[in-house]
Amino acid sequence: MSGLCLIFLGPPGVGKGTQAGLLAQRRGIPHISTGDMFRRAIRERTPMGEKARPYVESGGYVPDDIVNGIVAERLAEPDCGPGFILDGFPRTIGQAQALDEILAGQGRRLDAAVYVEVPDAVILRRLTGRRQCTQCGAVYHVEFDPPSQEGVCDRCGSPLIQRDDDNDETVRRRLEVYHQQTAPLVEHYAARGLLVRIDGDAPVDEVARRIDDALAAVGRS
Repeated sequence: MSGLCLIFLGPPGVGKGTQAGLLAQRRGIPHISTGDMFRRAIRERTPMGEKARPYVESGGYVPDDIVNGIVAERLAEPDCGPGFILDGFPRTIGQAQALDEILAGQGRRLDAAVYVEVPDAVILRRLTGRRQCTQCGAVYHVEFDPPSQEGVCDRCGSPLIQRDDDNDETVRRRLEVYHQQTAPLVEHYAARGLLVRIDGDAPVDEVARRIDDALAAVGRS
């Protein structure tokens, strides 16, 4: 097996999921998020999916050996032959080492860890400004994409609310936890010469261009 093997790193609200999905479309490779991977393994009753089921259904922590096993199952599937983009894995140094072992067993290696960076102050503006319709689920932003009438959905006329996980205190706590957990991974991949830093404080198209340019610069055009 060969192809472009990437992971995407970045805090909540940075747009890494959007960018990973767009890059996957441009390259014709799968964008694999942790949540999707777990749901698929459980739905298809794979061996590791069955082991993960009781943990997921009870809301418990899924042990690393099962998480790593699900990743190994997914990356061995034919659609990953041309490459893949992992979003949400690895989260720890142990998982990063497990990923190296998985790829080595398949005769390939990680090409880059794409780290999308945006200042915390910008992320706070992005996330705390979101408003969601209580009925149809439409999402707006008080600054970047406001509704025609404040607090009212353009689509169905229902009230807009701020989700609990978008309030200032919650977002700050999520960012703090992310930085604590991710800093070792950033240092890990930087020390190996695999970290590609991307300034994500720009329009979506511009960030996409920066990612393409950065990957071309490391010889993966």
